[in-house]
Amino acid sequence: MNKRCLIIAEVAQAHDGSLGTAHAFIDAAAAAGVDAIKFQTHIAAAESSPSEPWRVKFSYQDETRYDYWKRMEFSEAQWAGLKEHADSKNLQFLSSPFSIEAARLLQRLGIEAWKIASGEIGNGKLIEFVCETGLPILLSTGMSSYQEMDSAVDYIRQSANDLTIFQCTTVYPCPAEKVGLNMIPVLRERYGCKVGLSDHSGTIYPGLAAVALGIDALEVHVTLSREMFGPDVSSSLTTGELRDLVEGVRFVERMNANPVNKNHTAAELAPTRLLFSKSLVAARDIPSGTILQESDLASRKPGTGIPASRMPQLLGRMLRRSLASGELLREVDVDETHAVEVSS
Repeated sequence: MNKRCLIIAEVAQAHDGSLGTAHAFIDAAAAAGVDAIKFQTHIAAAESSPSEPWRVKFSYQDETRYDYWKRMEFSEAQWAGLKEHADSKNLQFLSSPFSIEAARLLQRLGIEAWKIASGEIGNGKLIEFVCETGLPILLSTGMSSYQEMDSAVDYIRQSANDLTIFQCTTVYPCPAEKVGLNMIPVLRERYGCKVGLSDHSGTIYPGLAAVALGIDALEVHVTLSREMFGPDVSSSLTTGELRDLVEGVRFVERMNANPVNKNHTAAELAPTRLLFSKSLVAARDIPSGTILQESDLASRKPGTGIPASRMPQLLGRMLRRSLASGELLREVDVDETHAVEVSS
């Protein structure tokens, strides 16, 4: 196995409507070493209404959920600036559209792939639009049944789009019991496509475990600080944790790409083995001509003499020369032709 997992830093609404903060996330994500940065493109009038309820009423300044989406909007020129900044940092720019209008805006920016959020998997018009572009599709499944996933995947496959399907659980933060790593091989087998994990646990552990299972893409929420404002902070990694995750993912990939052959490893470590293993030595001063018994011998480091494991073979042999206590026993010190039975 020798493949590189696409690591996506999900900003979502962590910028809280601040363009400057959104740009700061790009710099932080690039410094952490991720491959892509992802936002969410909201156009309030195209996706919401004043009657939309709050999932969690967290905002001190927005009277309604609609007001919040409105405050999260950036102009097309501002989105273009964010993409240009990401490009300059060698980050793939991604953003989830939540309406056809948002998708069209992103298409005009020249994005290279679509990320479809869990809540949009049943949005047939949006799925149809992104399929028509022919671009790769990253599909989250956080709230979906198999029936919904089957329907979306079948439609996408008709357009021959490159597809990555993400195991995702829409719980913030997501506890270990609901991460669902067991779904990684299930999704791979069921749909025969690339598989990813969209993690909301706020820890690096699910991502590392999923990469060990061979996922193709990993998405994690990111925050500049645990003290930041916003609904996703508890589900996010700090930029320092993100850096640790990237380092860990690449470490796991190197492990997976380099399977160990124990025989080869043993040969490579033969010099080291001599330092850690033990040899037979004289347990006391032993005169020449002594018929060796177990009480005459002891095992001590280093392993440069007769291996300690050979003690049973040497019992009953005659010592050809005198040995001082602690002195290494050598092959030439023992008469191999003379042996008597000794009691242990």
